Amino acid sequence: MLMQTDPFRELDRLTQQVFGTQGTMARPSVMPMDAWRDGDVFHVEFDLPGVDPDSIDLDVERNVVTVRAERPSRASDAEAIAAERPRGVFSRQLVLGDNLDTEHISAQYEGGVLSLQVPVAEKAKPRKIAITGTAQGRREIHA
Repeated sequence: MLMQTDPFRELDRLTQQVFGTQGTMARPSVMPMDAWRDGDVFHVEFDLPGVDPDSIDLDVERNVVTVRAERPSRASDAEAIAAERPRGVFSRQLVLGDNLDTEHISAQYEGGVLSLQVPVAEKAKPRKIAITGTAQGRREIHA
């Protein structure tokens, strides 16, 4: 259902820990996410605390979902005592399987979490097929 597209994710995480957490347009930070299926709906949640909802950009092209957001740096000359929260540009791409209906994705942003709901495509849902013919009459088989 969900295909991993970044074989270097762990290396990127370690690099960010060593060299800082500032995301740029050329090298955006990765946002943490969870994904699961519940019945006929595929759910994805992205952690984006402190991000202005107007800075979130959600695009779908074919079966690829792209999420971009920005938490701007502080424009102050004050000396930082602690700076553990990542700032800058965040980006994540998900390749969704063909069994999901990308035409009917819904999204909400609440409490710093961007939630997506992607319905399972009708063609991927189990269905009954009627069999006719034999002397036993009609019967249905789950496909």
